[in-house]
Amino acid sequence: MAEMRKRVSDIASFPMRLQAYMAKCGVGSRRACEELIREGRVMVNNRVVREMGVKVEEDDIVQVDTETIELADRLYYIALNKPRGYVCTNYDPNEDRYARDLIGIRENGMLFNVGRLDKDSNGLIIFTNDGDFANRMMHPRYEVEKEYIVKLDRDVVIDDLTRALNGIYIDIPKPYRIKRYDLMPRTKEYVRITLIEGKNREIRKIFSYLGYDVKSLTRIRVGCVELGDLKPGEWRNLTREEVSGLLNGRGGDNGRKRRITVKAKEEGHGNRD
Repeated sequence: MAEMRKRVSDIASFPMRLQAYMAKCGVGSRRACEELIREGRVMVNNRVVREMGVKVEEDDIVQVDTETIELADRLYYIALNKPRGYVCTNYDPNEDRYARDLIGIRENGMLFNVGRLDKDSNGLIIFTNDGDFANRMMHPRYEVEKEYIVKLDRDVVIDDLTRALNGIYIDIPKPYRIKRYDLMPRTKEYVRITLIEGKNREIRKIFSYLGYDVKSLTRIRVGCVELGDLKPGEWRNLTREEVSGLLNGRGGDNGRKRRITVKAKEEGHGNRD
């Protein structure tokens, strides 16, 4: 989708806030970039910057962890079917299988994931080098839906799902809560769960608290973008309509009417550009 790979230089204007510049360079979302600044990991013209109000000019030299960053030449929006066993972080000394490495483009080193799927989960995850886009997708205010198929170790009880709808306090002051559930056809071990905010390991924590063991967890939708027939390890560029739909808050309620029988494979690699 060449039309989705527009040049960043066409939409960049200076002076620019440091965190915005970092986001456009593909460092991460604006919130993630702000955290890097607070940690003292960012330098502008060889000076460490910790405050948020700093603006940079086009010829300023910006470094993150001593590495010079530059505006990305193009913006990418990519859907990946992350296999189980891969991590979404871009660096962890204890890991050797990174989801980003499955994306076969020359610039994949500048991509970062929008939201996360934990190592033991699989399914749809979006990668981009557009920090503004990522910030909007991850901000709770925009209520981007994420839909999952969950396999449990036993038949699910409706009263438990009702408790999850109402909210459960587990380990933080805010409740863990699902937005919607749908029972799968001909089985009570599988349930389709829709979240909005998506706290860390939220689904696993909810069902563990309710006495279940999650056997598998597959994300099948983010907003209007669906996993579809992407095989584990495969990826594709989002269409212009999908990117617009995500930014405009379009969901995928029509997907509730389908009879989904997804059983995610955990092996296989490839790409579908």
